[in-house]
Formats: sequence, structure tokens, C-alpha cells
Amino acid sequence: MSAEREMVEEEFELKIISPHSIDAAISRAEHYRLLNQPVQARSICHDVLSVDPDNQRALVVLVLAMTDEFETSVSSVKEAKEHANHLTDEYERRYYNGIIDERRARALLTKKPGGALCYGGFRDAMEWYEKAAEARPSGNDESILRWNSCVRTIRDRNLRPPPPEVELGLE
Repeated sequence: MSAEREMVEEEFELKIISPHSIDAAISRAEHYRLLNQPVQARSICHDVLSVDPDNQRALVVLVLAMTDEFETSVSSVKEAKEHANHLTDEYERRYYNGIIDERRARALLTKKPGGALCYGGFRDAMEWYEKAAEARPSGNDESILRWNSCVRTIRDRNLRPPPPEVELGLE
């Protein structure tokens, strides 16, 4: 086996960041999201969470970075929801679960056939936004704005629920 191949197969260990660098690292992750580089943002968030597993800001950025990847199907909805469910604030947990469902539905809009699946995703998001609105801080109408955006998309795209499945009776 060549030396090059041995290098490729070698197991690499991740390096641990300093707890003092967490705020700067999260700011960097937010910056990478703005540059449309969700893979970099996600990696940084994992580095932060390896040092501070309950860091709420890193969890939010991680969930958003994962949803940035939905159009390419790199990230999984299930994994994003697991991270969102680690948020300690009830409003944020509900709101970001809604964001996950909405962004997945929007990603499905570009795929065929996506209409019925999109409708269900938007409705799931709207349910989360309703729950978030019940727990929202005073003056925070983000969940209402997201709800309205889902309604407008459903109307504009003329999305409908899938037809009920018909059971054929066997006699």
C-alpha cells in the first residue's frame, strides 16, 4: 500500500477549541451561514457543542445551517429536530421546529411531485408556529409572520392536501 493511501485511511482526531473562543466561533458560524456555506457553519457549531453541549446560540445556528442544506438533502430533518429539541426555551423549541418543517417544505417545492408533500410540511410548520405564538415573548411576532408566509405560499402555489387513500375492499 502506498504512503499516500495510508495517509487517506489514517484516522484523524478532531481538535478541541478553547472555551474562551466560543463566542467568536459562533460569530464565525453565523458569518459562514451568511456566505451560504452551511457545511462550514455546521462544523463550527459541532466544535462549540463538543465543548459546551448546551450552548443555545450554537444550537440555533446549527439548526439553521442544517436547514440551509435541505435543498441538496445533505442534512436530515430528523437530526435537525433532535438539535432543536435541545433548546431550553419553550418558544424557541417550538419556533425552530416550525422553521425546520417550513424550510423542508420550501425545499420540496423545487422537486417533482412535491405539491402534496409541501402542503403537509407547511401545515406541520403552521402547527408549530401556533404553539410558538402561545409561548412567545411580548412584542415578538416572528411566529405569526412565519405562519402568514406559509399561508401565502399555500395560496400562491395552490397547494392542496393529498387525496384520501381509498381502501379497496376485498370480497
